[in-house]
Amino acid sequence: MFEASVYSKRREQLRKKLRSGLILFLGNNDSPMNYTANIYPFRQDSNFLYFIGIDQPNLAAVLDIDENTDILFGNDVTIEDIIWMGPQPLLKNTALKSGIKKQLPLTQLEEVIKKAIQQGRQIHFLPPYRADKAQWLESLFGIFASSVKIYSSPELIKAIISLRSIKSVIEIDEIESALKVTALMYAEAARMAEPGVRENEISGRIEGIALEAGARLTFPAIVTIRGETLHNSPTSTILKKGNLLIIDAGAESPLHYASDITRTMPVGGTFNTRQKEIYQTVARMQQTAINAIKPGIRYRDVHLDVAKILVEHMKVLGLMKGNAEEAVSAGAHALFFPHGLGHMLGLDVHDMEDLGENYVGYDEKKERSKQFGLAYLRLAKELVHGFVLTVEPGIYFIPALIDQWKTEKKHAGFINYAKVETYKGFGGIRIEDDVLVTRTGCRVLGIPIPK
Repeated sequence: MFEASVYSKRREQLRKKLRSGLILFLGNNDSPMNYTANIYPFRQDSNFLYFIGIDQPNLAAVLDIDENTDILFGNDVTIEDIIWMGPQPLLKNTALKSGIKKQLPLTQLEEVIKKAIQQGRQIHFLPPYRADKAQWLESLFGIFASSVKIYSSPELIKAIISLRSIKSVIEIDEIESALKVTALMYAEAARMAEPGVRENEISGRIEGIALEAGARLTFPAIVTIRGETLHNSPTSTILKKGNLLIIDAGAESPLHYASDITRTMPVGGTFNTRQKEIYQTVARMQQTAINAIKPGIRYRDVHLDVAKILVEHMKVLGLMKGNAEEAVSAGAHALFFPHGLGHMLGLDVHDMEDLGENYVGYDEKKERSKQFGLAYLRLAKELVHGFVLTVEPGIYFIPALIDQWKTEKKHAGFINYAKVETYKGFGGIRIEDDVLVTRTGCRVLGIPIPK
């Protein structure tokens, strides 16, 4: 945990953004794999971590805005718990680490909520992303679990996003500590990217490096020679000379701050001519984006500028034709670049996505596009000093998408389908780094990982 004052200050800032009532935070509980005692590794809810900081299951917290008090709800361990897990700190001592002076048994949470309801007080809570949290809210409020998201608080969501979006110095330090581990992971992956090695050998090795460093993976690693499938999982596929290997992975720090890096490397160490041409295009796209990032610019505009770079390079290669600006406006580039340029990063790899992507990545000034490709842009709004985001352009040759667009003669004025056909089987290339928006521009975080 950080110092108790960090969490106290965050809760105070949150209270000031809301008018009245109670704020309810539900921590995560253990989740069984196949029976109750065999559980997945525990991961605390990120909003609970941000405002409370206590990294253990079966907890809840209530912030009373009107009374300016905080209550932590939980239970002290029993002797049976101690037998299996060893001695555990008392709840009152745990609460003090978060700067909370009042603690109550978890069973009293329902009583506090029911009393507030009877008094007609507003109770702010967040939309649940886990079934057990939806059921917990159902039991507290008498709302069907299937409908509980409708009653979550937009006011609380917007207040939290306004706070969590701006990363403090200690948060940046955590992200960079995660990136140090990620750099070790990628050094080992590059060493292993040789003919005869299996994808899952590399995946297992890099996860082991994260665990050995006292970290964990931020998300299940993507390690694949089928790079045209954006989130392909590692398999027992054996690498061959000439393959392109995409690795998209990142370590999570002990305080659960994320990193997210993608590198594409040629198996055996050498690109062929086509691979080099596409790789250099993606590299140019990424550097163009990084050079453009600064406060006040909309990330959607950066995305579109990067797309124009793609079109101009693809024209040189004979894959596209026509005016680049017109091609991007029509969405023709999305055949090769069907995803967004990047997303926010912090306590989540897609930071705060559980609160609603449109709240996090968009604002009142610009609605989400419905155009294929551009609709997938997770971050479109104006950048602010303190944002941490990913920059991850890519180029992909997706056979099913090529076939569909060719059959429909979609964007035939911009796409040379005869030449594109010869790239089926190429795979894909993506390059990704984590970037902090500074007062005058940006800074790529972490130890440089070779490209």
